[in-house]
Amino acid sequence: MDLLDDAGRALLFTEARTANSFAPTPVTDDELSRIWELAKWPPTAANVQPLRVLYVRTDEGRKRLVQHLNEGNRAKTESAPAVAVLAMDTRFHDHIPTLLPFRPELKDVFEAQEEMRESTGRFSAALQAGYFVLAVRALGLAAGPMGGFDAAALDAEFFPDGQWRSLLVVNIGHPGENPWFDRLPRLDHSDALRWA
Repeated sequence: MDLLDDAGRALLFTEARTANSFAPTPVTDDELSRIWELAKWPPTAANVQPLRVLYVRTDEGRKRLVQHLNEGNRAKTESAPAVAVLAMDTRFHDHIPTLLPFRPELKDVFEAQEEMRESTGRFSAALQAGYFVLAVRALGLAAGPMGGFDAAALDAEFFPDGQWRSLLVVNIGHPGENPWFDRLPRLDHSDALRWA
């Protein structure tokens, strides 16, 4: 396998920050589509791919979204040229015959086992949410992922049929004025690693 160079590792990991302000530079539909084109490829459990994305770009859509965010998240979302609501499709298993063609019967297994369907869906959607944030950064855009929102109210607003359930809101754009907080500490090996 090829090794990501120092600049690539810095962009995706060691220098990655959550953006808290955004420049007014537009983010195009093509850029948003390219984010998905990258984010869809990394692996999920049994290739179930439960993540779905709602891009919010219009003033009307942003107004509907912002009312469901925690107060501290509203201004930065209002300044972002694009916002992605990342959601889990609770009917992800309907696509298994396409996504896992050598095991189409797995669709029926997930249909019959709600607890397994929920845990697999949430785990794989969380993986994909991480891939999505990396894809935003890989394309030279700033990402501001946030969990501070009323998920039930947001879902009622945008996903009233109940099939998609929101997991994460990600502001997307070019960094604005003073976009980053100071780098915070990370745990040392002795606190985070064990060897067996």
